[in-house]
Amino acid sequence: MQIETSREKMLDAVGTGAEKGRMETVTQGQPAPGWWSRNWKWFVPTGCCLTPLVLGGAFAAFLVLVVFGALKQSDVYKTAVARAKADSRVIAALGTPINEGWYLSGNTNVNGASGDADISIPISGPKGKGTIYAVATKSGGEWTYSKLNVKIDSTGETIDLGP
Repeated sequence: MQIETSREKMLDAVGTGAEKGRMETVTQGQPAPGWWSRNWKWFVPTGCCLTPLVLGGAFAAFLVLVVFGALKQSDVYKTAVARAKADSRVIAALGTPINEGWYLSGNTNVNGASGDADISIPISGPKGKGTIYAVATKSGGEWTYSKLNVKIDSTGETIDLGP
């Protein structure tokens, strides 16, 4: 009988809500943890590893844009593309409009009134693709082309754009 009365007392105490009210007061008094305290364990390693990779990638992309931009501004590039776009044989092989590709290769070395260049420029039109090959030497401020031709990819034909 004594067991039943203590059991009834426990049920009555739980049923009154007095204990429940005290628990809510304790949990309401503690502030919710902030974003940093909840997420620092994944943010710190990710931020420390990802930040240098992103910055390195951005720097590499910047260098590529600067180098390609410098090559595309050279006199040899401009002249070679202009001659290819104006040549009727290139237009017949590739169609119009003729567009330059973004990935060109080669080098230019200009020092005042002298220099040399050896570049290849991918071009394409509605009928096909090709590559402009230009080799030139600058002397006295004038470029002299030792090689200026377009090779059509589909046929292998080489079209001479010489002077």
